[in-house]
Amino acid sequence: MTTIAELGVPTVVVSPGGTASMALTVRNDTDIVEAYTFEPVGDCAAWTTVEPARVSLYPGTSETVTVRLAPPRSPEVRAGEVPLGVRVVPVERPDAVTVPETTVVITAFQELRAELEPTTRRGWLSGRYRTTVRNLGNTATAVTLTGRQPGSDLRLTSAPGALHIAPGGSAAARLRVRARRPVWFGEPVTWPFEVEVARDPDGPRGSLAAPRPDAGPEPEETGEQHALQGEFVQQVVFPRWLLLLLAALLALLVAWFLLVRPAVESTAKEAADDAARENVAAAGKGTPTGAPAPGTPGQDPRGTGTEQPGGGQGAQETQRNGGSTTAPAGSGVPGTGRQSSATVEVRTGDGARENGAYRVPEGKVFGITDIVVANFQGDEGLVTVTFGNRKITTIALETFRNQDYHWVTPIEVPEKQAVTVSVTCDEPGTPASGKPASGCVEVLNVSGVLSDIQR
Repeated sequence: MTTIAELGVPTVVVSPGGTASMALTVRNDTDIVEAYTFEPVGDCAAWTTVEPARVSLYPGTSETVTVRLAPPRSPEVRAGEVPLGVRVVPVERPDAVTVPETTVVITAFQELRAELEPTTRRGWLSGRYRTTVRNLGNTATAVTLTGRQPGSDLRLTSAPGALHIAPGGSAAARLRVRARRPVWFGEPVTWPFEVEVARDPDGPRGSLAAPRPDAGPEPEETGEQHALQGEFVQQVVFPRWLLLLLAALLALLVAWFLLVRPAVESTAKEAADDAARENVAAAGKGTPTGAPAPGTPGQDPRGTGTEQPGGGQGAQETQRNGGSTTAPAGSGVPGTGRQSSATVEVRTGDGARENGAYRVPEGKVFGITDIVVANFQGDEGLVTVTFGNRKITTIALETFRNQDYHWVTPIEVPEKQAVTVSVTCDEPGTPASGKPASGCVEVLNVSGVLSDIQR
């Protein structure tokens, strides 16, 4: 005397996101009234239910329940055959459990999401982008990436040109956009282009949808390909303001040679002639040429050339400063300075930001006159140089390999303050070895005069 349970079909087919059902018949061949509960087991158990979940049968009777399958549309529900069992457990005699089994065939579906970032780049000749493709289907797929541009003004290269993506996985390719010729003068030029993401012709058909800003469900877009739009803004090598500046400098140079220089030379010649005439007159009166006349300010009346107290440049400087010769607080003590330099190297990973610093020693003040920023790999990103709390410059890495700045009047950095270099790495470059770098490397050299601080 036992319990008999049978599934209505040996195989059931279900699509992710859909539903399927089959009948399960339970017969009570025992001599008592028995209640039965149902427990799905196997890989399908998470999305399998039995309705009703409990039945009671008199001896010799049977009843049919419904086994319902509802797999979600997710990459975790892989396509293929999956076994399914339903445990039929008698409440009064739990040791007499029976497990009828069947095979569930999960159909395949394809869904991809593609994204181009950034959508806009600026540069003199080239720009780099990243194409990311995610497989939201339940089977592996292969896609090809092809850059297109109306006309022949750009060269677009994707590396790699094909991606193989597992269910639920993602892959990325780098896209390099390069203009065929620079724009020397005029206005920046915007070049639109597109990246065609196409499924391998040998792969299964499905949907391909680009991500939208909203978080709601997106309608499927049938077809084998999808175009991601982007643009490259090509900067002018010689902008208009630079041409205006060069024209102004040229005008000043012409004015100097044609107007100012002749006037200066004429004035200097007249001053020399006047000095010569005064010397001749002094010689005629018996005064030695070049000797100061008696009573001349700043000279000893006895002709020794010794400056009188309160006279000379030092006294005049003291008067101009209001009678005080004390240096400003925090300045360097005159005569204690020495030439000094420091080098700061910053290594940054792709997409990361790092800082490097040189701190002025205690009791010193650093008068900076020169800095050199080196980008020997040709990295892309931003570098910011700060002296203490003062930001000196922010430069795009892709615009230079070596950049230098010089000041006639030193910029003083007080004791314990730092010269800071902040680097944001967007894209590591390629050094002279030809092997692409794994991270950005920037070097700052700062030089000037290191002096004792004036207390």
